[in-house]
Amino acid sequence: MIQRLAVIGGGLIGGSVVRAARKAGAAASIAVGDVNPAVVARVAELGIADLSTADLSQAVKGADLVIFAVPVLAMNQALKAALPGLAPGAILSDVGSVKGAVADALALLAPEGAFVIPGHPIAGTEQSGPDAGFAELFENRWTILTPLSDAPDYLAAVDKLSAFWTAIGANVELMDARHHDLVLAVTSHLPHLIAYNIVGTAADLEEVTQAEVMKYSAGGFRDFTRIAASDPVMWRDIFIANKDAVLEILGRFTEDLQALSRAIRWGEADKLEELFTRTREIRRGVIAAGQESAEPNFGRDRK
Repeated sequence: MIQRLAVIGGGLIGGSVVRAARKAGAAASIAVGDVNPAVVARVAELGIADLSTADLSQAVKGADLVIFAVPVLAMNQALKAALPGLAPGAILSDVGSVKGAVADALALLAPEGAFVIPGHPIAGTEQSGPDAGFAELFENRWTILTPLSDAPDYLAAVDKLSAFWTAIGANVELMDARHHDLVLAVTSHLPHLIAYNIVGTAADLEEVTQAEVMKYSAGGFRDFTRIAASDPVMWRDIFIANKDAVLEILGRFTEDLQALSRAIRWGEADKLEELFTRTREIRRGVIAAGQESAEPNFGRDRK
């Protein structure tokens, strides 16, 4: 399917892509490029790629599929470094959580004849680095592709990229880039922003010590800390690159939060119960869609 796969960035997502591709036999050869020498060395030690190098142009040499798995705001620099080695007709994609800004950056710099197809696998953990990746990360998870053209040869490249993601276990959806950014602002970016903020608030409370916060963490706060442990550089870039959509959804959230505050202040029990009942159905819908376990405590061992 893919003769030579090049992944730029050897962290959680990049490392999972190469592991999944090798496990599924989705690429004949695999190269990883990363500007961090420690990551290059660790990828080589793990043996998850045929080539591991800090020379990005060498990593992409001869590749028919190049996937950029770097922070969103590092995409320009990574593509510039890789440009000299890019093969004519190569598919250029990414795994970033923001698509509008990435699409603009890649399309502006890509060489003539390359097929720029922005992508986003909706999968991950709070861990980072080469050791954090695993081949099963994308199984039954959605990967969204945001095509930029409807030309026949371009659509053939989209089909090829879709087949690659399907081969490593993902479900593929095509979507407009700007709509993607709005959807992800609701389902991912705002929840992370809330998690970072509430954990920061708890840490700053003078009346509660950090030792108490850690010792008495209830389930809700504990799950916020998991989200808030995500890669700070990656999420810094996401909020900067998707600021318009995030601020739009944040404004709506703030209005809803004020309404909820009033309901609590005035003891409007019916309003609270109605909201909590409605949101409970969302959780059930996520489980029904196969995107979460129905087991108590997310299936975690409670010992």
